[in-house]
Amino acid sequence: MTGATETIFEIKGMNCASCVSHVEKAVRSVNGVASVRVSLATEQAVVNLEPGEATEKNIIAAVANAGYSASVASHHEHQPAEDSSNVWLRRTIAGMLLWLPIEITHWIMRLAGIHAHWMDWTALATSTAALIYVGRGFYQSAWRALKHGNANMDTLIALGATVAWGYSLIAWFGHVFGFWSMPAALYFMESSGLLALISLGHWLEARARRTAGEAIRQLMTLAPATALKLDENGQPVETPLSQIDVGDQLLVLPGQRVPLDGIVQSGQSAVDESMMTGEPIPQLRKAGDSVVGGTINVDGRLTITASHVGSETALAQIVKLVGNAQSSKPPVQQLADRISAIFVPSVLAVALLTAILWWAWGATHGWDGARIAATIVNAACSVLIIACPCALGLALPAALMVGTGIGARRGILIRDVDALQSAEKIQLVVLDKTGTVTAGKPVVDRIEPLDGLTAERILQLAACAEQFSAHPLATSVVAEARSRGLAFAEPTSFTSEAGMGIVAEVDGQRLLVGNAALMKKYGAPADEATGTAIHIAQGNNGQMRRLGTILFSDHLKPDSADAVARLHRMNLRTVLLSGDAPAAVEASAKALGIGQFYGGVQPGEKARIIRQLQEHSRVAMVGDGINDAPALATADLGIAIGSGSDVAKETGDIVLVGSGVGGVASAIALSRAIMRTIRQNLFLAFIYNVVAIPLAAAGLLNPLIAAAAMALSDVTVIGNALRLRTHKSLSE
Repeated sequence: MTGATETIFEIKGMNCASCVSHVEKAVRSVNGVASVRVSLATEQAVVNLEPGEATEKNIIAAVANAGYSASVASHHEHQPAEDSSNVWLRRTIAGMLLWLPIEITHWIMRLAGIHAHWMDWTALATSTAALIYVGRGFYQSAWRALKHGNANMDTLIALGATVAWGYSLIAWFGHVFGFWSMPAALYFMESSGLLALISLGHWLEARARRTAGEAIRQLMTLAPATALKLDENGQPVETPLSQIDVGDQLLVLPGQRVPLDGIVQSGQSAVDESMMTGEPIPQLRKAGDSVVGGTINVDGRLTITASHVGSETALAQIVKLVGNAQSSKPPVQQLADRISAIFVPSVLAVALLTAILWWAWGATHGWDGARIAATIVNAACSVLIIACPCALGLALPAALMVGTGIGARRGILIRDVDALQSAEKIQLVVLDKTGTVTAGKPVVDRIEPLDGLTAERILQLAACAEQFSAHPLATSVVAEARSRGLAFAEPTSFTSEAGMGIVAEVDGQRLLVGNAALMKKYGAPADEATGTAIHIAQGNNGQMRRLGTILFSDHLKPDSADAVARLHRMNLRTVLLSGDAPAAVEASAKALGIGQFYGGVQPGEKARIIRQLQEHSRVAMVGDGINDAPALATADLGIAIGSGSDVAKETGDIVLVGSGVGGVASAIALSRAIMRTIRQNLFLAFIYNVVAIPLAAAGLLNPLIAAAAMALSDVTVIGNALRLRTHKSLSE
């Protein structure tokens, strides 16, 4: 799919898994479509189009030809679930009013031993009204499918209601006009009742779908519609986000949401990033710090420069990632969709076979025609109504909607179902050290001068040589020297020795600042320090004299120890892997309670170590997603940790928006819970049909019970998915 562009379409008119198959088939028939994923739960199709071939109009036309409607999804939130729930609510209310009072009156009269003809006339009138108003949507959908040579769930419902009503009409008028003396069993109330109950089920399902997708909708509404843009006079002007460009200056007042990703130019404030990262404590942001669109400026006034706009913002990337995850499908769901594609025709065949068998049975056992007809209608209609491919289509996407939405709100972004399947099988978690379990900002810990020199002199010389280097240790040295008020001149010359340090010329002498390898190369031997350190040496003509050593510490992040302990409680083994000095890695490992560690490992060697560990375990690699990229790609599961502005980087199967490792255990626990829920849902969907259809065919159910059971199956699957929101393993 090289060069393919991804477009998301809103699909309307789908009501069961067979509809999903019809839409996917229609889209795939368009030349230039590289791939398509259709979700019943999200009512969307994610289509990858090859450039220069298929167009959005082609896709929309193909979907329309299949009997559905499509439109390109806008960046803003759409409301199909809410609109759908309102429609079904109106139909439910009408259906209940037309059915339930008549049903209750009927049973009261039956228990009292009263039979009145007006009751049958009333049932005929109310059921006819129910078919016209409540059943209109089912008939329209069934007719659209029929025109395009398809059959869907509404085909079964429309047939079931019509057969029950039509048979009752013939049976009743046959008795009224004297064609037979005894009135046959009538199903007028069953016809209106099943439409009311199925409408109730669809309303509950629509509400449950909306609840399932609430987390991602909240994310989509985080960014405000406008921003305060500073004009050429520095005055704030309220401006739509669509008119903001990279580099524009924006004012963010206390209590306002940060409109876009940016860099703080002036001011400082606590910023609440909990909706993006899951971290409850507001973080101090000042000049030079980055801020993420959608977060809340708590108590200060900030001026920021926009760094990302539109679809490039962290929030937009999060929404896209979650959307992709929700529309992805594992092989088991693809199998369910294929089954659903032939499900409705199969049910029609089963209903016909049921009718034939009951006719043969009744004729063989001497039943009269009225009894045979009533039994056939009862059994065949029950088969048509109770067969429900909807649950099959909702089983996986419902769990994905809830689970990935929970993850997004906690700063856990899961790319697709494959990542979930990999995460739940992990046995060993490999953690990078610098920037992952530690702050990644080494600070000068102590200075060990030699030959009677002072610590300040050693620091001054080191800062002189390091002041133009971007290496984190160099930055730390310069910052420490400045904090002590030390002045240092510029070196006469400056050379960086890759992987070793700096060679500079100061006051006519060569100055070395670097590791033991650099000292050895220039004849100033130094022992490996017990920790992260740099050595300083000075001299000329091969006569180099070591002057001292500066040692650094990189403090553990506040949540690292608790995060590792939680991984251990989940029966996951841990390994610390770093390019830092072995002694420094060992110290961090001991502080974290990690027994196995590797230090002094180059980025390219990390992947080799991952492969070794994979010989005995399923391995997850946790890193910052930049220098750890080879290891992340090699591991069974790559978990990338980065700030909110790094979300868009394709660095891992799972991306943790926050900077801490606390989300690693949560991500694995969430993956386990989602996959467990998916399996439960698929089992519920399959077992429902395996048990329900034979019972209906055997005449052990009536259409009303079948309608209630069908509605309950959909709600059960989504309700089971909603249980993820309160799962105890996710609340630790």
